[in-house]
Amino acid sequence: MFITNTSFVVNERRSPLSLDKKLLDWYDHNARVLPWRAAVGERADPYRVWLSEIMLQQTGVKTVIPYFEAFTTRFPTVEDMARAERDEVLRLWAGLGYYSRARNLHACAVEVVERHGGRFPDTVEGLLGMPGIGAYTAGAIASIAFGRRVVAVDGNVERVLSRVYQVEEALPKARPIITRLAQDLVPERAGDFAQSLMDLGATICTPKNPACGLCPWVAECGARKAGTMLDYPKKLAKKAKQMRYGAAFVARRADGAVLIGTRPEKGLLGGMVEVPNSAWTVEPVDALEPPLQAEWRHCGSVDHVFTHFPLRLAVYAAEVGMKVKAPEPYRWSSPNGPEGEALPTLFRKVLGVCKVPSP
Repeated sequence: MFITNTSFVVNERRSPLSLDKKLLDWYDHNARVLPWRAAVGERADPYRVWLSEIMLQQTGVKTVIPYFEAFTTRFPTVEDMARAERDEVLRLWAGLGYYSRARNLHACAVEVVERHGGRFPDTVEGLLGMPGIGAYTAGAIASIAFGRRVVAVDGNVERVLSRVYQVEEALPKARPIITRLAQDLVPERAGDFAQSLMDLGATICTPKNPACGLCPWVAECGARKAGTMLDYPKKLAKKAKQMRYGAAFVARRADGAVLIGTRPEKGLLGGMVEVPNSAWTVEPVDALEPPLQAEWRHCGSVDHVFTHFPLRLAVYAAEVGMKVKAPEPYRWSSPNGPEGEALPTLFRKVLGVCKVPSP
């Protein structure tokens, strides 16, 4: 039996009671050990749950762990983060990507301290609307940190449930269907259940090579019975993303200082540090407009992929005198390069092409 956008027909053998019990039994013996996760049966720290969920948006666990550990070392509590300068949060975040998350992280910490006395709201309604917290993150925090019987549906959950129930509607239209299915399954142990679904999708019900023989839901999974696991979740064909082009300019003094600036608050990489660069256009850049007069040399190019488009920057470098003033709106970094600046991965790549030290 399968589910479409108009029919919620569920095989009786896939009852919510049997599914949640089997999954929680599996989780009790197979839960991943993660630095932000409380042990089974222990109460989760809302601050650590919130911080990890923000970091895990669009980012894998292995990448997040060292950043999480660095943040919790520097900011052991939400009050510590709220007292910090936002630029320090951005510097610590540099390299993790999706930088609006870092700006919202600091703003949310300030709001929790100033408006909520240092305590995170314990309901989805209270969490929604706070900086950086959307429907999924609110559900995850409310269930994991506060035990609310609410659903948190991410890509892992979409994949698992679309396979179990053979949801034929394609994403993103299938999300309300999957959300309803997930909500119907949530037991008393809501936080453990949310994390068990995440673990099942991350370690067993994986996108390409699901380990069905190890899955606690193998007997109930419709896609497994039909041998069509890789057909789910159904997805609409993606449109090709158009390459954009630009140029970046690395000006370096004899002491190693590099010409840098700060990007506008709003927009891509908002508030992060950059080296001078051109507009990013759908056609390669022909007329170069370097930030200052110097003998510029082409030293390579870098490719970088953003969510909505890939980017290729031609990189130019120049050595300049110690007395050269930084043109507005740029400034010279400290000697020996931009160590400690909030430099995103794109511009670390640019500096790497020109063999300029970077964080």
